[in-house]
Amino acid sequence: MEEYEVIRIFHMNDVHSHFAEWPKIVRFLKEQKRLSVERGETCLILDIGDHVDRSHPYTEATAGKGNVALLNDAAVDFVTIGNNEGITLSHEALDTLYDEATFQVVVANVKTKEGDLPHWAQENLLVETDEGTTIGIVGATAPYEVFYAQLGWAVEEPYGALRRAIDEVKEESDLILCLSHLGMNDDRKVAETFPEIDVLFGGHTHHLFEEGEWANETLLTSTGKYGTYIGEVVVTVDRRTKRVVSRKATVHRVARLEERLEDSLFSPLLIKRGEQALEVPVFHNRSPLMGNLFGESELASQFGRALLDATGADCAMFNAGIFLGHLPKGIVTKRHLHALLPHPINAAVVTIDGALLLHVYEKTKSPEWPKLEVRGLGFRGTLMGKILFERLFENANGDVFVGNERVRHGETYTLATLDMFTFGYFFPELADCSITYQMPDLIRDILGSYSNNL
Repeated sequence: MEEYEVIRIFHMNDVHSHFAEWPKIVRFLKEQKRLSVERGETCLILDIGDHVDRSHPYTEATAGKGNVALLNDAAVDFVTIGNNEGITLSHEALDTLYDEATFQVVVANVKTKEGDLPHWAQENLLVETDEGTTIGIVGATAPYEVFYAQLGWAVEEPYGALRRAIDEVKEESDLILCLSHLGMNDDRKVAETFPEIDVLFGGHTHHLFEEGEWANETLLTSTGKYGTYIGEVVVTVDRRTKRVVSRKATVHRVARLEERLEDSLFSPLLIKRGEQALEVPVFHNRSPLMGNLFGESELASQFGRALLDATGADCAMFNAGIFLGHLPKGIVTKRHLHALLPHPINAAVVTIDGALLLHVYEKTKSPEWPKLEVRGLGFRGTLMGKILFERLFENANGDVFVGNERVRHGETYTLATLDMFTFGYFFPELADCSITYQMPDLIRDILGSYSNNL
């Protein structure tokens, strides 16, 4: 008998509903699990969150349950949730997302509003290998407190939740794994705070550790984004003492895996299924609504009015780059709205002083805005486009008005905008303002609802 037991762990994170390579991923994972069993090894497969992304029509049409079916097919054993599972789905959609899952969800810091563990999650788990080695598994996700609260959930800061989860399993565990959708910097801090963790599987910030990274005695791993890589960690354990002897991380580039002719048909088929399911009429359009990346348009004007109608705000601000196409004349369906506004973005209402509103307005005049490339923050387009306003304008004399009243220092206004403008990247000036988010509706839902009532 070999002196050491081998525990082989495959992992992925932040797939974001990128399914072009999914058949290769599934085939590879199933084959690796088969080979591990033949060698007498323990094999685990993990997903570290944000597998769901509502910008994909299949995910949108199935409210993420299609993603769960794909994870089932890949023989995944354990997952944690990312923010795309946690705060882009309605409460009901998340509460039923894992009903058909053949894997277990591990997340210690998401609770019901009453403070109980959701029925679909575990704070921690203990798994015993055939050799009698006990593996403790814990998990945590990024704590977007305001968003979770508005959706009827409670989210804890992750460190206290992880402390509790680790303490419950550490005495019985020979090996502790952490599934962390917290991001690279937090992962390093988690490793420093909890030396009990042997391997931390990361995500959220889309970082890639091709051979892992050591933080004190913890091995950190992550595979980037979009299913470009599959991670592999090999842990060896002394059979007699159950002491962890070694840990080694590597990644497999999915583009280099075996490809079959039929693989190219898979992603288009999912898109087609999703689009067919989204062929649900929403409203009738009297004439086409065209967008304009670098200026005003009828489409933008209707969207601006929809924002004001949904929020009751005094004025609105958004960017023309959110519109990825146009709306046709005649029946507009959920498919049309999804194609136009695929972004998992919510509306936000900022309560703002007149002086700051004027400052923000002036800032948006910069010629650099329209061609600014935007990545992340829920945005699924490419360029920012022109910053547009509704019921906020400047007259020939240079005075700025909200409706019929000139904006004045010391007066308070409400500005409807996109949540991505409130996160501090583009307008850090808004960070100290009072902000409320319109949830669970996404901006495409707001446009559809308003247009249906015209």
